[in-house]
Amino acid sequence: MGKSIMVQGTMSNVGKSLITAGLCRIFKQDGYRTAPFKSQNMALNSFITREGLEMGRAQVMQAEAAGVEPSVRMNPILLKPTNDTGSQVIVNGRVLGTMGAREYFAYKKKLIPDILRSYQELERENDVIVIEGAGSPAEINLKQDELVNMGMAKMANAPVLLAGDIDRGGVFAQLAGTLMLLTDEEKKYVKGMIINKFRGDKSILDPGVAMIEEITGIPVVGVTPYMQVDLEEEDSLTERFFRPGRKGPIQIAVIKLPRISNFTDFAVLESMEQISLVYVSSVSELGEPDMIILPGTKNTMADLKWLREKGLEPAILRAKQRGCMIFGICGGYQMLGELLSDPDQVEEGGTLRGMGLLPVETVFTKEKTRTRVTGTFGALTGALAGLSGMELEGYEIHMGSTRSAGEEGGKVAELSVQNQGENMETERRRKSDGCHLENVYGTYVHGIFDGEGIAPALVEILARKKGIVLESAETMDREQYKEKQYDLLADTLRRHLDMKKIYEILEEGITP
Repeated sequence: MGKSIMVQGTMSNVGKSLITAGLCRIFKQDGYRTAPFKSQNMALNSFITREGLEMGRAQVMQAEAAGVEPSVRMNPILLKPTNDTGSQVIVNGRVLGTMGAREYFAYKKKLIPDILRSYQELERENDVIVIEGAGSPAEINLKQDELVNMGMAKMANAPVLLAGDIDRGGVFAQLAGTLMLLTDEEKKYVKGMIINKFRGDKSILDPGVAMIEEITGIPVVGVTPYMQVDLEEEDSLTERFFRPGRKGPIQIAVIKLPRISNFTDFAVLESMEQISLVYVSSVSELGEPDMIILPGTKNTMADLKWLREKGLEPAILRAKQRGCMIFGICGGYQMLGELLSDPDQVEEGGTLRGMGLLPVETVFTKEKTRTRVTGTFGALTGALAGLSGMELEGYEIHMGSTRSAGEEGGKVAELSVQNQGENMETERRRKSDGCHLENVYGTYVHGIFDGEGIAPALVEILARKKGIVLESAETMDREQYKEKQYDLLADTLRRHLDMKKIYEILEEGITP
């Protein structure tokens, strides 16, 4: 049976996911079969496994760091918020239903067998399981039947490393306050503390480290720096929405919808020097970009209403008229159509006029499409004609279906799709996807820009349309690039964590 170690945090966005990924990489490098695990994840960025099952993106990233195939067992429960008080509940990769917060709080203990089954299967197959917590273990109003922080530590009998975020300030209060709110039984699981996101001269911090160790009786096993690694994130608190992008000559604006999902679709574009990609939520931020992308969303109808309230819809329509390329993915594609219908109240019920830029109509249904796809771009017209026939690979996650509402639009892609029956891993079918008309394009395929040569070809197309000449955009091997980032993450953590102490904590475990 594998040994486990758990990373918890004093609050959200302290860096738990990155530290977990880095430990997965270190253990892999040291020769151990390693897997990540998070019993319950709340995120709008998700992923479809080869079996057609849905899981959180952070555990996919951590599995890549560990050098193993992502498995839904690494994230048995995924919550995807649909509004401020409710979420779609996904268990073992399949939709269980949509629940309000109070309803789920009363129901969740029924999911403990699913959590234990997934964890124990991973435990039998691996040497080390690196478990990630969620939010804070000190949410005293939510500790009843808690199953993702100390509740999970108890189920796995896993020692805990507690991470705090010094970049936000008050890290010693974070650590001491969190421990103060734990019960004596819970405190015995905390075997080390990590001060994360440090910038500056560590010698100035050292007296504080000594004092917090004396106050808590728990060692600080590392002061880790603010890490400049380029890895996919899933958290809505991601800093990528607010940090300045590269200053490339090609301007791309992604509309930052309130329920934006799968913004990892744009990671490859963000990494290119020729592109300046920004996330915008107002007309004043939009400017006059060369391309506007409407991303995926967990609630298409609500976010389309928001788009109108913010005055962004007419701004996008004006941009289209001046020749700006408009590209919609998943929910963004649905918005670009003529009509959205929700007879089963999957989202908000009723009907809603779309933006009218593509001759398609969408009907929301209770059945969820979740599948991996491969294929090629179709015979595109307009500015993106140069992508025609290029190979692509990605996945679909959406509620409802979109059909043609006119004859003038063309298809964006021809796909080979996994059948979602019991034998989905072997059964495949062909289908057409998306729609394009003039300078407007829409698709259901997440990851559509990731294929070899696609992003550089897009840059060249936009540059030519803009009337400028760029040096050839380098074709980036995305997988090789990510491998280098995982190694950089592991190297950084090795320098700043006491790995000897962490291995001791892993070996000793928890004494009953």
